[in-house]
Amino acid sequence: MGHESRRALTGVRILDFTWVVAGPVATRILADHGAEVIKIERRDSLDLGSRRGGFTGNLFRGKESTVINMADPRGREIARQLVAVSDVVIDNFSARVMHNWGMDYDSLKQIKPDIIAVSMSGFGHTGPQKDYVSYGPTLQALSGYTLLMRHPGKEPAGWGYSYADMAGGYSGALAVLMALWYRRRTGRGQFVDLSQFETIASLVGPGLLDILVNGATLAPYGNRSQEAPAAPHGVYRCAGSDRWCAITVFTEEEWQRFCQVLGHPAWTEDERFATLAQRLAHHEELDRHVEEWTRQRPAEEVMTVLQQAGVPAGVVANAEDMDRDPQLRARGYWAHLRTPEGEEVVLDGTPIKLSATPGYVAAPGPLLGEHTDSVLRRLLGYTDEYIAYLKAERVVASAAEIMAERAALG
Repeated sequence: MGHESRRALTGVRILDFTWVVAGPVATRILADHGAEVIKIERRDSLDLGSRRGGFTGNLFRGKESTVINMADPRGREIARQLVAVSDVVIDNFSARVMHNWGMDYDSLKQIKPDIIAVSMSGFGHTGPQKDYVSYGPTLQALSGYTLLMRHPGKEPAGWGYSYADMAGGYSGALAVLMALWYRRRTGRGQFVDLSQFETIASLVGPGLLDILVNGATLAPYGNRSQEAPAAPHGVYRCAGSDRWCAITVFTEEEWQRFCQVLGHPAWTEDERFATLAQRLAHHEELDRHVEEWTRQRPAEEVMTVLQQAGVPAGVVANAEDMDRDPQLRARGYWAHLRTPEGEEVVLDGTPIKLSATPGYVAAPGPLLGEHTDSVLRRLLGYTDEYIAYLKAERVVASAAEIMAERAALG
């Protein structure tokens, strides 16, 4: 089996206008599984970390970066020519941007009738908020997540990262696959109107159903168990800097085993903790006693001794824990790649493993404009002389020019 035949989407070309996180997550998934993803970028793009393997590099890995000035009519014409040789056009701008460039779906299908256009806007292309700009944390607040991420009676804390962007990205990749399958059956393309607000709202879970059916209001759970009554239940500080272990005790048998691991200290005989109902009623004081024990021990030790006794427990992992996680390593999750500059970068792997076409991370992230020249030559047949003219007119740019400009500016 050839190298490229190990990826399911080989032969699909995607013109990628996405930026920040949600859209790049979608096209990263597609690129890992073989799609040729050509990014259209601005020459003043602001990146987070290294383009090769930092935050931006991890999102852009395996893609080709072309810098085209979409404010210039000649730049928009180049983009339209790329549409003619692509299968999918995807963006995550607000609804008005592609229309203002003359690249809305009605215009795109005049160029290529079977084109698939995916718009991952914040609120969709209809409704009173269709022109609003959004970011993941904003959508999380609007859909109730931020309110839920707090302890009862305390102020909202919000998420530690933009879950909405990840949810939108996975939905965007799924939307592309559905549209490609439809085109394979019918020969027709279509427009995909993906509202990231609706994507995140649909994942609130049982709380959303409770609102619709029972008229309930969203309320925070804090560290309390949502599946079944449990006490102790929560994350408990352990020895070391910012180290924690999650512990759950559901049954009386688990409680007895928990007490045995702790050596049956006097507080475990307190009548307030004699039954599950009483432990739930006095959970705050119970948590203080539990944490007095966990704070004296490394999180790994707390997890190990409790698991060996049959009590559910697990370390709250940080990045170092994930790097050395034996399960991730055993499955070859981390992608180790060599950059053109000779450095090694470690990137997220592909979590979806198909038996015949498992996919893989093909390349580190591209430098800004690294593939401008090659894309224009290979796909549009531009000569070196014409590309040089476009560069002189600042219609396009390659990595060399951009790095030289930035070096001159200090």
